[in-house]
Amino acid sequence: MKFISTAVLCAGASFAVFAQETKKDTTTINTINLQEVLVRGGDNDPNLSMVINQDSLNPVQPKNVADLFSGISGFTVVKRGNYAMDPSFRGSIYEQLNVQYDGGVKAMHACPNRMDPITTHVLPEEVRKIEVIKGPFSVRYGATFGGIVNFVTKVPRYENGLSGHVLGGYETNGGSYVTGAQLNFAKKGFFIAGNAGYRDFGSYSDGNGTEIPSYFKSTEYGVKTGYNFAKRHFIQLHWRQSFGRDIAHAGLPMDTDYDNSSIATLGYRYISNKDKFKALNFKAYYSFVDHLMTNTNRPNFMMVDAQSGVEATTLGGKLELELQPTKNLALFTGIDGMSVGRDGGRVRTVKLDMMGNPLVNPKVFNDKIWQNSTLTDIGVFAEGIYDFKRKRYLTVGLRYDNVTTSINDPEADFDALYDLQDRMEHNLSGTVSYKQKFSNLISLELAYGRGARSANMIERYINHFTVGQDAYEYVGNPDLKAEANNQFEIGLNGTTRTFKNVNGFSYSASIFYSKYENYILAVVDTTLNRKFMPTMMPQHVKVFRNLDNAYRTGGELTLKYKTSKNKQGFNITRIYYYFFRPLNCT
Repeated sequence: MKFISTAVLCAGASFAVFAQETKKDTTTINTINLQEVLVRGGDNDPNLSMVINQDSLNPVQPKNVADLFSGISGFTVVKRGNYAMDPSFRGSIYEQLNVQYDGGVKAMHACPNRMDPITTHVLPEEVRKIEVIKGPFSVRYGATFGGIVNFVTKVPRYENGLSGHVLGGYETNGGSYVTGAQLNFAKKGFFIAGNAGYRDFGSYSDGNGTEIPSYFKSTEYGVKTGYNFAKRHFIQLHWRQSFGRDIAHAGLPMDTDYDNSSIATLGYRYISNKDKFKALNFKAYYSFVDHLMTNTNRPNFMMVDAQSGVEATTLGGKLELELQPTKNLALFTGIDGMSVGRDGGRVRTVKLDMMGNPLVNPKVFNDKIWQNSTLTDIGVFAEGIYDFKRKRYLTVGLRYDNVTTSINDPEADFDALYDLQDRMEHNLSGTVSYKQKFSNLISLELAYGRGARSANMIERYINHFTVGQDAYEYVGNPDLKAEANNQFEIGLNGTTRTFKNVNGFSYSASIFYSKYENYILAVVDTTLNRKFMPTMMPQHVKVFRNLDNAYRTGGELTLKYKTSKNKQGFNITRIYYYFFRPLNCT
């Protein structure tokens, strides 16, 4: 048996320069923070949630943000090389997870093979913590099916003066290195922070010494600024861009030439001094992803030149009111929305005939990938938390989503399969949960949540492309019903402290049962044959269908030991088990 031996050399440096100490300038600025986090450590936190703090994010030199999930209970990673990775939680993947950062910002992928998910557009070094709600147990953060994952990025120091840091790392296996820098400035309710990074990863070698094509380069920068323009008002702007280059995908017939993304965010928060009206929060965002894949470096380039240029535009926002109708009731209500538009296609230039002879006039084919499709989701929600005193809390939430979809440039064969009219769906979600704190160290949580999710664009509109984990061509189905997850869960959390409450054991255990309605799954359709390379196997294609019903059940147990007051410590053991069974496939 051979083992991979990888040496990692990391070097880091930091610096901080502050204004001259005076009585006026040494106090921390009273800055209002935006609602970038879901879990605040208070009684209003969503039930059955967990926080993975920065000191628990262990990878030495993560390729992208999804690498940070290594070793976290319930999570695995869907990996397509070094560059593109998606988190999977309890078997829920892709849009079944509500993945966002800073409390609601999304950047939807353009590539049908998901070579550019949101995890490629946020630097791992920027992430301060990861928050997870384990199921559809909150209605405040968009349509949720299998859970919510929120990446909380670092915020600059709010002390007067200048501060910053630089970092660097090197990895011998692949000759990979990472560099980055950040510079912050704050004064009298104003701050501005800028960061930039560059990553260059080479192809690594496996335990047998075989080189795996996995190289990529990426450059990122961002600017964030905020201002308390009045006593109870705060506004924040954030702009970031990422540029991926020369990205190899060992499991695909094409590589990525470039992957460019731009994300802009505007946030506003007002804190009231009224008894019943507590705060108003507003956030709007825009993202654009431009993605090009080619087969230039593949053996079949001599026969056919293939280029897939695709793009995705995402617009979204949220307006939420924080109310307190009675002394014991906290109420959150508002409206949110997200609209995704995708377009682009594959251009194939065939250079040789069937006998391998050059064609005098090469044949050009245009394959529509996204068929100029759009999906818009507008949701309204209300969620209340009632404090029964004696550390007992009841949470009730209700959400309605109006989902509209359209396809504006369908391929002829896809148009022949379906009646491609614009479609509108009405989805209801809700949650009821109860939390009992027996002491400051032990809590019991009971929750039921219903989360409804409409089919995404791949499931609706993909047309004879290999977008799965196998060699099948996949065909979308615009007539899919929204799938729903009815999840029941019980969780127990506890801590035992020793040595003056500094260190000790903590434990977490939960069991869940999910009953699915109209579960979306791709199944083989023997009435449809391959469209591209028809002589290859498998001959038939997979078409997305609804299952009448299915269920998933499982549980988790985690034990940790905290070594000191300011250290996370280490996991003693982690056990999790999941079982999924589809029933009555139609």
